[in-house]
Amino acid sequence: MPSPPESCLFCKLVAEGEHVHTADGFVAIRDINPIAETHLLVLPARHVDTFRDVDAFPDEEAASMLRFVADTAATAGLEDYKVLVNVGEGGGQTVFHLHWHVFGGRFDTGKLARVLELETA
Repeated sequence: MPSPPESCLFCKLVAEGEHVHTADGFVAIRDINPIAETHLLVLPARHVDTFRDVDAFPDEEAASMLRFVADTAATAGLEDYKVLVNVGEGGGQTVFHLHWHVFGGRFDTGKLARVLELETA
């Protein structure tokens, strides 16, 4: 169920989290439960519940978000990586603030299996 901005964990992390990369309107943080050697979350400062609502961003801001995802991977030293967006509860989204997962290196297969199991349960 979507969280209003005043109780949104990711809104709080945008404001006061430990950012590994920042740009105008976007931050990146380390995932607190990483499932890969590198597991970062890219968060827009603007609260938007899910990727379904991406049209809430003007075209240039949406393009900036994609550039920031790529810049975050580069800043982390990743040349090869994966990017994932979970959309909606059925798609595995657990925090309703649009965010991108950036994965680099090897996955922890045990943790990955548990995540995939939860998403298909």
